[in-house]
Amino acid sequence: MRQQIQPEPTSQEPNRHSGSCLELLLSRRSGSAKAMTGPGPSPTQLSQILACGARVPDHGKLAPWRFIIFEESGRARMGELLACAIAVHEPETNPERLLLERNRFLRAPVVIGVVSRVQEGIRIPEWEQILSAGASCMSILVAAHALGFVANWITEWCAFDPIVHEGLGLETGERIAGFIYIGRPVLRLTERARPDLEGLVTRF
Repeated sequence: MRQQIQPEPTSQEPNRHSGSCLELLLSRRSGSAKAMTGPGPSPTQLSQILACGARVPDHGKLAPWRFIIFEESGRARMGELLACAIAVHEPETNPERLLLERNRFLRAPVVIGVVSRVQEGIRIPEWEQILSAGASCMSILVAAHALGFVANWITEWCAFDPIVHEGLGLETGERIAGFIYIGRPVLRLTERARPDLEGLVTRF
């Protein structure tokens, strides 16, 4: 049975109105993983980010996700794993491509891998368990933004590669929902056009 952690006491009433929270959600934007620098989150800040990632809708209290942290030398080890995987898939690959893979996880000071882990044969639909992992990714993005960082949720080829999965210790039923890069922006973030709700909303 997966351990349940009791929430920390809070002085805030649940579901209270918070204009600042709405402003935060409406101002959140992704920053390119290629344009990040340090410093990254401190250990305390990283714990806060992960706590937010675990505070998401989770029918059945399954915790159908887990986190892999890549920081400091762990980022370089991940790069070696990616380079090894490419060398297996493409034996004739050039040194530049191998260097690209070795540097992939060095683009940000911290990367969080969110692993979706679905339990089959239970009353909670698999689709809901997968969506819970996606909700976890989104909460991590918002938490990073709230702490003043920039974040980017991406997958890329390595999220789907069996050699990478084995190297990361993924088990049967586990998939990578995303790698979330967190750091400080090198360039000033600019707003982009957002979807027009007129064409996306219907009423029944």
